[in-house]
Amino acid sequence: MATPTPQQQFESEFSSLQSALKRLQDAARLNNARSAVERLDSDIASLPGQVAALRTQGYAFEKGLELEAMQIQADWRGVESITRSQIETQAAPIQAELRVLEGQMSQLAAQRSNPALARPALERLKTGVQTLTGKAEAAERTVSSAYQPISGKVSALKFRLQKIEWMLKQLAEAKFTLRPTESGIMAVKAIWCQSVNKTKDDPEGILYLTDQRLIFEQKQEIATKKVLFFTTAKEKVQAVKWEAPVTLATEVKPSKQGMLKNEDRLDIRFGPGAPLQTVHLHIWQDGNEWVKLINRAKTGEFDKTRAIEIDQAEVEKVKSAPSQCPSCGANITQVVLRGMDSIKCEYCGYVIRL
Repeated sequence: MATPTPQQQFESEFSSLQSALKRLQDAARLNNARSAVERLDSDIASLPGQVAALRTQGYAFEKGLELEAMQIQADWRGVESITRSQIETQAAPIQAELRVLEGQMSQLAAQRSNPALARPALERLKTGVQTLTGKAEAAERTVSSAYQPISGKVSALKFRLQKIEWMLKQLAEAKFTLRPTESGIMAVKAIWCQSVNKTKDDPEGILYLTDQRLIFEQKQEIATKKVLFFTTAKEKVQAVKWEAPVTLATEVKPSKQGMLKNEDRLDIRFGPGAPLQTVHLHIWQDGNEWVKLINRAKTGEFDKTRAIEIDQAEVEKVKSAPSQCPSCGANITQVVLRGMDSIKCEYCGYVIRL
């Protein structure tokens, strides 16, 4: 490759400097900060509507969500004016220095035909652009520090709302239906590992937690035909594989597994009356968070946060359910859940209407 001439080398550096100055023109206005503030303002304005939409779709818990969204809006009103003012204050001196550099760039362009004469001016301008770029970046950080605390709150709330929205979407697509007064709490993509080690034949689907049950529904596309290791036909399989009253979950343990210990696993042990004694799941959310959710559901803590009240007649129906079969006198071991119309004696088969 031929060595570039002094003119070619100068033109290359001049072109790079032009690009750097163009980027600086955006940075000097603190455009990143301006865009971030606009996005934050839009996100905050949409929060109450997002919460209202979740209520319409049936999310019954966390009655403080509406207040949290409104509080963020109230906090933002004060922070927003300060932040926008700070952007202008920080940008003004940087833009003044930028105009000086733009003038120097025009002078340098006029000297391009004489690289030897223009070289010192090129180097000074490089230094000037680098220095002012550093000032613009520092100004961005200063402005960011003003809105970052509330931005963190917004991100956290949006993440929670997105998880709830995803759960409600999955429930709408599920092959099972919730019982009357039963409400979804959380859902997560999961694999039900039917042995200690996960295999390709383990069913994939959704683990649901409601205020009354844990439900695993298989929901996946399974290859039905292969040619030379390539899948040529698939079949969608969707069906409930198991469910159990959440009150029968006697022990819930999270763990990290996989080669890089980056897979969240959940071991659930059930008490008498559940269809399974234990289940082992690979889930796509934090296992520790699921332990907390299941324990809160078991103790009825979510009911204390209800925004949509339960029909008290259903509550009383559960409370007044018989403890013994009126036909054979055997003890009723089945867990009675809200929304059930009857229970069946496991000894004599007598159906008890609630």
